[in-house]
Amino acid sequence: MGWNIYKLLCCCGSSNESTRVDLAIVREQQAAAAEKRLREQESRGIKNPDRVKRMQREQQKRDEEANKNANMGTSTGLKWQVS
Repeated sequence: MGWNIYKLLCCCGSSNESTRVDLAIVREQQAAAAEKRLREQESRGIKNPDRVKRMQREQQKRDEEANKNANMGTSTGLKWQVS
């Protein structure tokens, strides 16, 4: 999109330097807008995003501990002996 603006301004014969669009600035603005949209999408419909992130971290810790405990039970090396 920024490239098209630059080509349009150059093709129209505009000699005014202030009308030339610096492509780096346009790219930075587009990147900032994209990041802002992503942040807004992540928190859409959530009243307290910090609470949700905290709950996700806690759930992840519980899952990791459950996996660790499950693996410890199978890797103990104990065998049943029936006489």
